[in-house]
Amino acid sequence: MDDQQLLRFARQILLLDVGIEGQQRLLDAHVLIVGLGGLGSPVVLYLAASGVGRLTLVDHDRVELTNLQRQIAHGSDDIGTPKVESASTAAHRLNPECRITCIQERVDGQHLNELLDDVDLVVDACDNFDTRFAINQACVGRGIPLVSGAAVRWEGQVTVFSGKAGEGCYRCLFPEDGEDDTRCSTLGVASPLVGVIGSLQAMEAMKVLTGAGEPLFNRLLAYDGLTAAWRSIKLRADPHCPVCGRQDN
Repeated sequence: MDDQQLLRFARQILLLDVGIEGQQRLLDAHVLIVGLGGLGSPVVLYLAASGVGRLTLVDHDRVELTNLQRQIAHGSDDIGTPKVESASTAAHRLNPECRITCIQERVDGQHLNELLDDVDLVVDACDNFDTRFAINQACVGRGIPLVSGAAVRWEGQVTVFSGKAGEGCYRCLFPEDGEDDTRCSTLGVASPLVGVIGSLQAMEAMKVLTGAGEPLFNRLLAYDGLTAAWRSIKLRADPHCPVCGRQDN
């Protein structure tokens, strides 16, 4: 870590749970972020600002006017630009030293496995179940921690899956045959809500990478913006889960 980095991250290094060692872990880390919309925007900005050394950004979409109400990594001048590019530009404004790879496509299971070759953590900030299930399966297969978030209307949730055997996964929480009918494009979403949930995802990613505090392993943190109420729900691994459960013959 050079003098400029020590100065840039000084306030974070002062944290006893981070220090020089924890900050170096962030600088050495590689995080894959899938989805650069409402949730992914604060995730990419805060992880770049906090000093994560490498970010791989995945999103097939381009910036539209309707995105700008909540997707703070993009601006009016970015309309028509791939979201991975505008998000990368915004992140580099905060931390030019962050190495960013942009992948403008909708990734499937096979490509996800390839992308995870040297990734330390994955952040799921997408908006559809098919991609979430594919991300989960790939992370379980590699034993890679997964930070998952969702937000719609006035409500959001965050949880973290360790990738370790016996600790459960996204499929333990949601069945794969569920209908994908909860997108904000049809139900709406409060602008600051995705900032709250996305920022929490960035916080959980930072905790996992540095070893600070207690990440949301085996817990779901739910937030109701209308009542300002938080709930912490304990999660249990499903022994019959087709992804992480024991497959006895």
